[in-house]
Amino acid sequence: ANIIALLKLIAMIKQNPIISVKGLTKKYGSTIAVNSIDLDINKGEVFGLLGPNGAGKTTTIETMEGLRTADSGGITILGMSYKHNAKKIRQKIGVQIQTSALYPRLTVKEIIELFSSFFDNNTLSTGELLDKFGLSSKANQLSSKLSGGQKQRLSVALALINKPDVIFLDEPTAGMDPQARRSVWDAINKIKHSGRTVVLSTHFMDEAQHLCDRIAIMDKGNIINLGSPRQIINNHIKNSVIEVTTDKRDGFESLPAVSSVKFDEQTVYLCSSDILSTLSALMSNVDQSKISSINVRSATLEDVFIKLTGRALRD
Repeated sequence: ANIIALLKLIAMIKQNPIISVKGLTKKYGSTIAVNSIDLDINKGEVFGLLGPNGAGKTTTIETMEGLRTADSGGITILGMSYKHNAKKIRQKIGVQIQTSALYPRLTVKEIIELFSSFFDNNTLSTGELLDKFGLSSKANQLSSKLSGGQKQRLSVALALINKPDVIFLDEPTAGMDPQARRSVWDAINKIKHSGRTVVLSTHFMDEAQHLCDRIAIMDKGNIINLGSPRQIINNHIKNSVIEVTTDKRDGFESLPAVSSVKFDEQTVYLCSSDILSTLSALMSNVDQSKISSINVRSATLEDVFIKLTGRALRD
């Protein structure tokens, strides 16, 4: 009985996405930033939006947040549209944007208290937010004196202040040290486990792979792939990857079991269905004095990115 109830709940969630994007188009002059995309995001998932710079992901997120108006198409959030329910939507979402302008003459504590006053519903306490994001020792410090990572943590904290049903995070861990990144990851996982929805844009592939239930990859204003991180990887690169650090640029395509070859500065990436035979031929046929190092690993989202877009994520 419990299993049947769970399946019914899953079916209901799928039929009623918490965010629905239909035919979204946004142009800047003659440039099409977002090209008639369709997208459904479900309750309780971390949904990643990835793409090279200029792919249209930030425009898509900012339109979902109500910061930009679509040229055509529509967006509903929690069953509401910005046209008729803008204020209600803004009370129920949390937004952390890529470049936050914090008040330089206010302390961290004062900024949190100011943002709390913007919302009608119950908000998280200032102390709880300071503690959650490791800012307690900076509570009385001016925001202008914070480091880049501390400002970013404060920006994420402000997005959670109103206990939102949907949280938009655009590059939430940019500029953070590894420890701070992990604390934000933990916070995002707790948000998900509480049944709320996170829409995440990131340039860190390990972050997307660790946090996201599903991912949409965008390029040139279009969604070119959609699925779980593992589905996307398996659909495009079923093989392992051999990384060869070398100045040599020829002869790799003819190695046995190699399905594709990519070059990036001084590294050659070989997708292989049989690691042992490829490595054996590599060591036999290539002058070893021209090889600085060899690394064997499983395929990653970064590999898929390069294959689908033909460029590294930070292009």
